[in-house]
Amino acid sequence: MPPANMVPPARFSAQTRLRALQSDIMELILDRELEVGDALPTENELCVALGVGRNTLRESLKVLQALGVIEVRHGFGMFVAPTNFEALADGLIFRGRLSLRHHGLEALQLVDVRHALESGLIGSSMDVMTADQLAAVKESVVRMEDLAARGEPFVEADSDFHGRLFAPLNNELLLNLLGVFWKVYRKIHTEIGPGSEDLPALAALHRNIYTAVAAGDKARAAEELGRHFEGIRRRIADAVGE
Repeated sequence: MPPANMVPPARFSAQTRLRALQSDIMELILDRELEVGDALPTENELCVALGVGRNTLRESLKVLQALGVIEVRHGFGMFVAPTNFEALADGLIFRGRLSLRHHGLEALQLVDVRHALESGLIGSSMDVMTADQLAAVKESVVRMEDLAARGEPFVEADSDFHGRLFAPLNNELLLNLLGVFWKVYRKIHTEIGPGSEDLPALAALHRNIYTAVAAGDKARAAEELGRHFEGIRRRIADAVGE
């Protein structure tokens, strides 16, 4: 008797064919040089072009819609979807929350990825940061300090701080990814509860990052970011009993 978690060969083959069809549809979009907002061929046209049945095509289209590759406008047709990181965020949120039941490994890995991105790019951002952009970062720090002094969480100000820290790079993909990681952590933060978070100390960590950036000290800025993320790792580890 095969193990309970073994995927039957027929089912595995069907999944493989569907993945291949999804790749074919994306290749068709690229080959025809369709841009965001452009209409895809009709279902009938796709069935003929790809040599598949309507039901099989629709299964693949549903997956591509969930992935944010296409969007379906009922009564109008199918279109190449604009950039949308919601599906990525939803998937990572689920994985991160699920991992809290099992030592929090994936939640910690997400923190590692965000840490690598921010520490690795902070120097480049500092190279092109204007005085006005630096002032905006400081504004977020002051906001966090004011809220911390009143014992109020500063989730939005914290998010703004990190967004403003890397806005000088003018990298939309990076900012979207940081936004995804922020949504994931915020949900995990809600899941594990507030704990005994020291709000003034957390605000001070951000002040230290700002001070290093303002001084033009790239190594120290990366180091202070590392301290910030180490605090996040400790909170997750404490929550899962590690």
